[in-house]
Amino acid sequence: MHTVLSGLDGLDAIEKQLKGKRIGLMTNQTGIDSRFRSAIDLIHTKYRLTALFAVEHGIRGNVQAGEDYETQPDPDTGVPVYAVYGKTHRLTAEMLDAFDVLIFDMQDVGARFYTYLYALSFAMEECAKTGKPVVVLDRVNPLGGERIEGPVLDERFASYVGMYALPTRYGLTIGEYAKWIRRHLKLDALDLTVVPLQGWHRQDYLDDLNMPWAAPSPNCATFHAALCYIGTCIFEGTNLSEGRGTTLPFEYIGAPWIDAPALSKRMEKRRLPGLYFRPVYFTPTFSKFAGQPCAGVQVHITDRQAAPLVEGALTLLDEIRALYPDFVSFLPSGDGFFIDKLLGTDAYRTGAYDAHALMDAHAPARAAFAEERKPFLLYD
Repeated sequence: MHTVLSGLDGLDAIEKQLKGKRIGLMTNQTGIDSRFRSAIDLIHTKYRLTALFAVEHGIRGNVQAGEDYETQPDPDTGVPVYAVYGKTHRLTAEMLDAFDVLIFDMQDVGARFYTYLYALSFAMEECAKTGKPVVVLDRVNPLGGERIEGPVLDERFASYVGMYALPTRYGLTIGEYAKWIRRHLKLDALDLTVVPLQGWHRQDYLDDLNMPWAAPSPNCATFHAALCYIGTCIFEGTNLSEGRGTTLPFEYIGAPWIDAPALSKRMEKRRLPGLYFRPVYFTPTFSKFAGQPCAGVQVHITDRQAAPLVEGALTLLDEIRALYPDFVSFLPSGDGFFIDKLLGTDAYRTGAYDAHALMDAHAPARAAFAEERKPFLLYD
């Protein structure tokens, strides 16, 4: 293991940009430095912190997925906390009037579904319109920065779980993403600063590193959950449990009507490298099938370099659809289906492609994205 320092650890490098300015800070419980000190506390102590912005899960990470919350003062600092999730996802005129410089410091999990990406993108758009500088304190991509996986989103399916033409697993840090999205959205007028990581390399996964980690959200608390989430998040768009309400969300997949050993055997026959699907039984305490005994599989990643995480999850759904065609359904979302928004295409749901064919169909788009991202990479 080796030590990596976050952008927050390098905050002093931009002291001249912040001194005497009113600072807005978009952060949550993941905004900590190498000594576990909160970005909120550090910036409030050293600079003039005048506004906090809370995205999904709240400023302290204590809000469940999808829940709304109200603007209120931060109990520790007294600084107003504005909610930019729920009633509005964008900085309003009142919010923009509350700061001179916006700092973003949040840990994501390297998946296109994560709403923190779009909180940053929308904030960058509004700041570009009003001439407000944006500073991104970079954080590691816990899944490394080399592999690219999954379908590339068709922007006709844009939503707050996938707005832009990114692969499911895009292999960028949040700072690199900010640089890419500045170009993608043509925000040429935006004054953007990225305070880089120190010591991170593209091949580094989270468990290679000696650095603090705070759970980015209540249901993605561990590194293994984040690895599984790249693929198994698609089950949020179905009537199958993705393990919410258990101790292993995104690792457990199941429903009351599944024969766990039969499903496990079918997955074993698929011979997916680096993946094993063990039969399990669980009873969620909330979310889908709360209080009902479920059966299914636990996703074990035995070789993260070889494992096709997105294709593996979709292959699991292929098998469940084949076994239980009268039971599996896709959840509606607005005027469409949630799984289409998660995948960025309706080709899987409609049966145009199975898991393997969908990955093959998107291979050229993934290759094009790999080239497109090169000018924005900050690390070797």
